[in-house]
Amino acid sequence: MAVAAEPVWSVDPRTGKPRERVGTESTAADVDRAVRAAHQVREALADRTVRAAFLRTAADLLDGAGERIVGTADAETALGPVRLTGELARTTAQLRAFAEVVEEGSFLDVRIDLPDPGATPPRPDMRRWKIPLGVVAVYAASNFPLAFSVPGGDTASALAAGCPVVVKGHPDHPATSELCASLLRGAAAKTGLPEDVVVLVHGFDAGVELVRHPLVAAAGFTGSVRGGRALFDAAAARPVPIPFHGELGSLNPVVLTPAAVEERAEEIGAGLAGSMTLGAGQFCTKPGFVLAPTGEAGDRFLDALAAGVSAAAPAVLLDHRMREAFVAGAAERAALAGVAAPVTPGPGGTHTVSAGVLAVDAARLTGGPDGEGHDLLLEECFGPVTVVARYDSRTEISEVLSRLPGNLTATLHIAERGEDADAASLLAELTPLAGRVLVNGWPTGVAVAAAQHHGGPYPATTSTSTSVGATAIERWLRPVTYQSTPGHLLPPELRDGNPLGVPRR
Repeated sequence: MAVAAEPVWSVDPRTGKPRERVGTESTAADVDRAVRAAHQVREALADRTVRAAFLRTAADLLDGAGERIVGTADAETALGPVRLTGELARTTAQLRAFAEVVEEGSFLDVRIDLPDPGATPPRPDMRRWKIPLGVVAVYAASNFPLAFSVPGGDTASALAAGCPVVVKGHPDHPATSELCASLLRGAAAKTGLPEDVVVLVHGFDAGVELVRHPLVAAAGFTGSVRGGRALFDAAAARPVPIPFHGELGSLNPVVLTPAAVEERAEEIGAGLAGSMTLGAGQFCTKPGFVLAPTGEAGDRFLDALAAGVSAAAPAVLLDHRMREAFVAGAAERAALAGVAAPVTPGPGGTHTVSAGVLAVDAARLTGGPDGEGHDLLLEECFGPVTVVARYDSRTEISEVLSRLPGNLTATLHIAERGEDADAASLLAELTPLAGRVLVNGWPTGVAVAAAQHHGGPYPATTSTSTSVGATAIERWLRPVTYQSTPGHLLPPELRDGNPLGVPRR
């Protein structure tokens, strides 16, 4: 007797009550059908002109349905219309940016070496470019229901590379996922492509089946360390391992020099408060750990930070499970010996949380006997809380930094007027810890640009690639060289005369 599929419910995080039944969780057979359907239409994405038109049409349809998308996403995530309207604009901008990347063609990385019989050893005619991997599995994020979910950067970059996509929707926003998937599939049909270049599945088991499917060629993930590592291990354990580009978690450390806080303690404190409470502290780039000096200027910074955080209204997190994890995690950290709470984080109400600040002597985080159990402070706590470690010396900064895991970002605040003796050495120490290093700024807000890198050493990500910016397309391509191949058999991009006008070396 067949077991009935579990229903997929859209839930209001403001009340914890179901809104609507969206569908049912995908079975192993459903996943198999989805992947095979995507695999069968991969050749339809070969034409770069059609691909670019598809991406632009998808952006137009998403913009056209903006009011409905924002309303649905807000009902499922409580992120608010202002935040979600901005996120939708970012999402459609990504799609249009990748359309330009596809048309321009340098992502193909065409390299041609003409034959040279006199070389040692003799060199044949060699022509190299990059081709799409195949079906890409995308795992949607909870905290960005648009920009890092069904129509987000992983999907956009994979489609731009010429790869069909099967998305595992996030359970926190299934109705938004269904709506966006239908718009992407509609855009495909409108531009003459099969709708199955984008397919959506639901459910935890579906996510596991997806990464194990033999026709899935690569995967992109944004989520927790635990969930991402399990999928990464499954991808590596396959008979044919596949690339798994996972964004798992990040502490995003900040270092404040004595000269910086002496110069503008209040400004830095207010800026940090705004950054770490933005989106209820649910940004992957939230600054969750700060090294600040002791002394009067450091006290002024901490007072300004506490004032800014205290002014933040109680916030609804993405779901009740995350709320419970935040409340428990913040309480566990606050209970450690020597940890003070200038602003106590915790439950703000039945469905909300209050932002907080925890403070501790940096000496407890250098690995000494007084720091037993304090390594917890060097782990991400998802939600609106940050830890301030007060240091007495430059040596303490280095000792603490040496114990930090990999991060998406690292931030350094130095004096803006005059010399700051520690600036160069601290920048050098922070560089190995993160994929993006900021000076005198805040890491929340990730610009979609050619020079952007949104990734970092493990556990921030499982690869050295970026999930934001033009080079995100490189994750879904592999190089191939044709040697001594007659011109009429070569792809047009590699032929003499460059008939398609792509950039070539």
